[in-house]
Amino acid sequence: MSEVDSEILAIKAIYGDDILQSTDREDLYILSIPLHPVALQVQFPPEYPAARPTINGIESTGDAAPKGYGSHVLKLARETLGRVWNSGSVCLYDLIQELDSLLEVQQLSHDKEADSIPAEKLELEDIKPLSLPTPSTSEFVSNSSWVVSAPTAEKKSVFIARACAVSSPIQASAYVSHLLATDKKLAKATHNITAYRIRSSPSSPLDRELVYQDCDDDGETAAGGRLLHLLQAMDVWNVLVMVSRWYGGVKLGPDRFRIISAVAREALVEGGFDQTSKVPKSRKN
Repeated sequence: MSEVDSEILAIKAIYGDDILQSTDREDLYILSIPLHPVALQVQFPPEYPAARPTINGIESTGDAAPKGYGSHVLKLARETLGRVWNSGSVCLYDLIQELDSLLEVQQLSHDKEADSIPAEKLELEDIKPLSLPTPSTSEFVSNSSWVVSAPTAEKKSVFIARACAVSSPIQASAYVSHLLATDKKLAKATHNITAYRIRSSPSSPLDRELVYQDCDDDGETAAGGRLLHLLQAMDVWNVLVMVSRWYGGVKLGPDRFRIISAVAREALVEGGFDQTSKVPKSRKN
């Protein structure tokens, strides 16, 4: 399998099959940016990754995209590619990750400006201190229910994913701590990679939605960030996912990210967190 084919397989395992579509040309693909209404034409030279790929242009933009959006994204994508490409290293994932982050930051900035209330229109009684509920750890743990994926073995390494619903970062941390303290097999895993996305609804019109996102590699470099991007690509919320790996003595290279994403996706789908997928019977512990 070529490096391009291997990279495409890993990308689709993380983001789904629709992220990258082939064309009638072997070197040209259509790349859709997750959660953004735009698709790019990306061309891979025969020498890739020794030679730099090219972003030829915009394939399509969504009907609701503002005027000039495609040109803006095209310029941003080309600039991003120039930063992330290094001769000899595949760069497609880094391109998607950084471009998605840049577009998300710009969108959040735009939304903040659109939703902002002039200071002179705020009354003092409308400004309320932020308060978050802090239930005890025992209350958190008593309600935990993990959905578990089937184990995947590759060159003597074993991967298993777990997912459960959470409503706060404190709860997510308590769930992980309790699981590792009570499951000796998990505690002995080489890596326990975690990621969560949480949002809380505002309690009044003046309050803003609170969003929490975080991840932990646990020694598996870059794996936590890729797990978090899987949650973002699937657009799932209020969920914690943990992928455990028992190292088998043989390095897997980039293929480990494909497996990590695949088992995590299985747990999320079986747990019903991905509403767009058919949910089979789940395994719980």
